[in-house]
Amino acid sequence: METIGFIGLGIMGAPMAGHLLDAGYPVVASDHRSRPPQWLVDKGLKIVSGHDAVARAAEIVITMVPDTPQVREVLFGEGGVAAGLARGKLVIDMSSMSPIETKEFARQINALGCDYLDAPVSGGEVGAKAASLTIMVGGSEAAFTRAKPVFEKMGKNITLVGDNGVGQTTKVANQIVVALTIEAVAEALVFASKAGADPAKVRQALMGGLAASRILEVHGERMVKRTFAPGFRIELHQKDLNLALEGARALGVSLPNTSTTQQLFNSCAANGGAKEDHSALVRALERMAGHQLGQ
Repeated sequence: METIGFIGLGIMGAPMAGHLLDAGYPVVASDHRSRPPQWLVDKGLKIVSGHDAVARAAEIVITMVPDTPQVREVLFGEGGVAAGLARGKLVIDMSSMSPIETKEFARQINALGCDYLDAPVSGGEVGAKAASLTIMVGGSEAAFTRAKPVFEKMGKNITLVGDNGVGQTTKVANQIVVALTIEAVAEALVFASKAGADPAKVRQALMGGLAASRILEVHGERMVKRTFAPGFRIELHQKDLNLALEGARALGVSLPNTSTTQQLFNSCAANGGAKEDHSALVRALERMAGHQLGQ
């Protein structure tokens, strides 16, 4: 098995790396800013000093960090991955970031004689822990074939959607659908609750009809039970919708409901909710309605 370097052992990255260790892959991580979780070390995670050291120790390097600037720093900053790469290695960025900059990052990595895949994921913390993530991949067929056995240890729905950058474009599209569906579920439950219905029972009834969705199931329950620990933070979804709206401006495309939903996320963040789960978008609608679910 090829050695995997994993950079970004947060809410999502840690369980993803754990699945690779469970599958028998040698996994290497950096102690660049903080020591990796002890439970991963107990599983056999090897720790080296610096991202360049990770790249030297691994045949495949995976990055899973919050946004474009962090990916740039990890790859090309001082002591970054690029400094430790040798010809024939594979870099896989599984973060969510700018499709345009992804193409430039891929060009720079390719110039070093290495392959690059952008492979953002959907499924949140639940999917990361269950190894059931959806993985949207941009890059060459050959690099995808090499990486697929690794992806299969972390996800279920794995698709090569196009060249470098197309994986990130697909993730932006995914985040539009997720955000607008969360907003729709929140609107429906606030409406029903203020009309006097039990939102838990309304959600249960809707799960049996055409309105049923994974978001109604998972995030609708979070809204009803007021369980807003992330998951996927509002501030991260704001970042993803910014990518959508920036791309829309560049393409001359109108995304009216994406824009409105971003304003609701902005309202939540302005009221101290930036680090809450994105299902907490319901709080913005509750404030406007003067009504909290179930009251």
